[in-house]
Parts: sequence; structure tokens; C-alpha cells
Amino acid sequence: MMRGFLIAVILAALVYGLGFVLWVSLLPQTPDGPPDADGVVVLTGSGPRLDVGMALLEKGVGKRLLISGASRAADRAALKAATHGGPRFDCCVDIGYSAEDTRGNAVEAADWAHAHGYHSVVVVTARYHIPRAMHEFGSTMPDVTLLPWPVEQETVDLSQWWRSPRTAALLQREFSKYLASLVTTLVGR
Repeated sequence: MMRGFLIAVILAALVYGLGFVLWVSLLPQTPDGPPDADGVVVLTGSGPRLDVGMALLEKGVGKRLLISGASRAADRAALKAATHGGPRFDCCVDIGYSAEDTRGNAVEAADWAHAHGYHSVVVVTARYHIPRAMHEFGSTMPDVTLLPWPVEQETVDLSQWWRSPRTAALLQREFSKYLASLVTTLVGR
């Protein structure tokens, strides 16, 4: 009995470990050229996400941009300064304050996309966060084409993640959250 339990635990750990390594190796790269989309959604967080989203909007990707999950302490002027807001900031940037997590970002973005009648949206977030974000967004708005735009984080070196305990731990947490998101979506249906 105990031997069977130990074998099951070892097999589960092996499957989990191999799944994690495969997940990291399949993290998407930033596309070569700007996509064609109705709108752009930037999930707040560390790194250059806001700058990247604003640059996409300035290049004509999308009609509007949503900054999702903004801190209530960040007013429009502060976000404009943080994004080095170009000429389209005042006319074409919406700020969402209700999202507190990735699921909340997806709900906020779905409401925004549907309110504007958008059929395609670029999702801008950290590269390691793209799989979970795309899953959450896809389950919240299956009728909208989602185009991932992964952003490299200056403090996260994915090319040699196994050499940095901090990066490995970050990726491990994100992989666990991704798996939880998959389970939650399946149970919710």
C-alpha cells in the first residue's frame, strides 16, 4: 500500500516537473510585426508593459487602449506620465480600476471590448504571464480574437531561468497559478 502511494507521488512529481519545463520552454516570443486588432489591453504590473502598449497604440494597433487593473492611487495624469503618453493618450486610453487579479483583468477587458464592439484585442503582459492571461481572457470572451503580446521583463532572464532561484521561483508560482486557472475554468463550466 505504502509503496503504491510513493510510486504515485513520484510519478505525479515527475509529470509536474516535466510539465513545468515544457511550459517554460513554450512561453511565446514577442511577434515580429504589429498585429491588426480593434483594441489593446495592457495588464498593469512591473516592467515596460505600459510603454509597450502605448507604443502599439501610437503605431495604429487598435482604436483604443485599456489599462486594466490600475491602482486607484494612479490618476490619469500619473498614468500618462508613466506611459510617456503620446498624442493618442488623451483621446484613446481608458483606465480600468476594478481588476485585482488576472481573472478581474479578463472580466474588465471583456466588458470594455464588448462595450466598444471589438472583435479582436491585443493582450499585453509579461511573457511568463501570457499563458494564464490568454486562458482567462479566452474563457471570459470566447467571441473575441485574442492576440498575445508578451513583454520581456528586465529583471526576469528567461534564457537561463534555472540559474536564478528568484526567476525559477517566479516561474514556478506562475505555472501553479496557470494550472489552478485551468482547473477553476473546468470546474466553473
